Amino acid sequence: MNAIFIILLSIAIVLLILSFFKKDPVKKLQEELEELTLTHMQDVYQLKKKIKILEEELLIQDNPGPGMRTSHSINKPQPINEILKVQVVSLYQQGLSLEQITKQSTLPMETVRKIIKENESKGAAQ
Repeated sequence: MNAIFIILLSIAIVLLILSFFKKDPVKKLQEELEELTLTHMQDVYQLKKKIKILEEELLIQDNPGPGMRTSHSINKPQPINEILKVQVVSLYQQGLSLEQITKQSTLPMETVRKIIKENESKGAAQ
């Protein structure tokens, strides 16, 4: 009986010592996941910076200074993007007020009304 106890105890001690020297695969996976997460966050940050720069450039191009506008650009109505039209119609169909649609789409009230009337006339024609 004592011999079995000594054998089991020695096996347990050997296994305990081996467990300290064995590499942990979970730890390696955690480190890789941390590295990937960090890389992903850096990429997202860089993309957000680029988007912000592009948005600022678009705002500068869309809103030139008061001295830069000509009478031709003031009188000429700007073409409206089809995606923006679809957004306005969708918001109107969801029951939003014209003021809310104007704020969300950044279009003038008259343009929003015009888009909605065009959509209603298309719907009546079909």
